[in-house]
Amino acid sequence: MVAHQIRSQLDRFSRLLVAAFILSGCQSAALDDVAAFGDSAKTLQDDSAVAFYKDDELITKGKLQFEEKNYGKSYAIYKRAVAVLPQDPAAWLGFAASADMIGRFDTSDRAYQQLAKMIGNSPVYYNNIGYSHLLRGDLPTARRHFLKAYELDPTNETTARNLELMKNSVKVVQR
Repeated sequence: MVAHQIRSQLDRFSRLLVAAFILSGCQSAALDDVAAFGDSAKTLQDDSAVAFYKDDELITKGKLQFEEKNYGKSYAIYKRAVAVLPQDPAAWLGFAASADMIGRFDTSDRAYQQLAKMIGNSPVYYNNIGYSHLLRGDLPTARRHFLKAYELDPTNETTARNLELMKNSVKVVQR
């Protein structure tokens, strides 16, 4: 009698287990494909390339890494910043400067093309692109950009330092 009761309970338990397995399969197939407001779940798929960032989180982190001379890290952060904030000149300036500092002049040239559309006629733009050419050893182009920055704002301290740096660069023997 006891063996019969145990078998009966095991039989009920196995039926419940099979039913639960079938229902869980049906449930996931039915509910995983439905999202809020009748959209399919495919329209709401997690896109790992998109993330939420507080206002200037990426730019603040990028500046910190740049100031600490971690140019590779600042490059990666600013690269993400221009993807998330494509209309932000600060993101493009940081990206271009970081690219310059790691010798990625092809990348910085593309960033300066974007910046030309945004802030092209400003001392900040001319100082940054001039410094890029200074790092490359292209002193005539660097000087031309620094002088444009000077024409726009003769009191700009960054321009004065860049012109002095360029003047000192001419005195250094190139090997």
